Amino acid sequence: MPPPRLPRFKRISMADPIRLTARDHAIVRLIHQHRFLRSRHIVSLIDGSRQSLLRRLQLLYHHGFLERPRSQLDYYHRGGSRHIVYGLGNHGAAIVKEELGSSISSLRLGEKNRSLGRIFLEHALMVSDVMVAFELACRRIGDVRLLEGDQLPRSPNATRAKTFKWGVNLSPNVRLGVVPDRVFALDSEDHAPERNPSFFFLEADRGTMPVMRKNLNQTSFYRKLLAYDATWVQGIHRSQFGFHRFRVLTITRSPERVQSLVEACSHLKSGHGLFLFTDLATFQKHEDVFSLPWQTGRAGQTARLLD
Repeated sequence: MPPPRLPRFKRISMADPIRLTARDHAIVRLIHQHRFLRSRHIVSLIDGSRQSLLRRLQLLYHHGFLERPRSQLDYYHRGGSRHIVYGLGNHGAAIVKEELGSSISSLRLGEKNRSLGRIFLEHALMVSDVMVAFELACRRIGDVRLLEGDQLPRSPNATRAKTFKWGVNLSPNVRLGVVPDRVFALDSEDHAPERNPSFFFLEADRGTMPVMRKNLNQTSFYRKLLAYDATWVQGIHRSQFGFHRFRVLTITRSPERVQSLVEACSHLKSGHGLFLFTDLATFQKHEDVFSLPWQTGRAGQTARLLD
């Protein structure tokens, strides 16, 4: 007789005992890196059989090392098969703090991850979908490396800001803040040293923000475009982060939304070449993300990431 199925979103005290392995620690570090991951992401990135990994994730959850956000219950109510989403639990956060010297606060992190809202979770998962796809593509082709966090090279003259969060002045009366959804670089063996690595700011656009508004004090995607353009013009990428150049990748929900964003980009006075756009379905179905033609900020013009 098979053992009773454990509940998905309620921990039980009678779960099998656990003794942490090197693979468990790798899972915890991976989830810390991405904040939230689907079970299929973890299976694709961590060595081991699918069933073995899924059982291990279940055990790590019931022992408090991982958390399952409850907002994903909405997906299960719609029926069909779903991949469970994981974040760090309190015990997992304690491991990260000890191993990586991270400033992460393990106090009640599990409760926060468990109770966060559906909109926030869906946005975070969109970012994870994209970054996992990049990681897997790099592993497949072998001659491109994905660099994130402490792996990102910085020039000696940069201020080496701890977080990728900055402000730009559009005029004496207008200052905008910039916080990319993710910052990463691609280091290609085929590129000349002066072009390596290529730096990217990622924007995951779920279409919930207006594309343009008359008032720059109100949030809009056009305001983001202006802020990134000003970042380039004012050389903030060089002075604060030591990046020789960058591009902004925007992945959005539909081809129609892509066209709306490109149209907004046409209102910029300059900097159209900074921006690359695609929709999530096109990105995910393309076999090689590095050969995918991205729409630039100029209508009708495409480019590839490593061009």
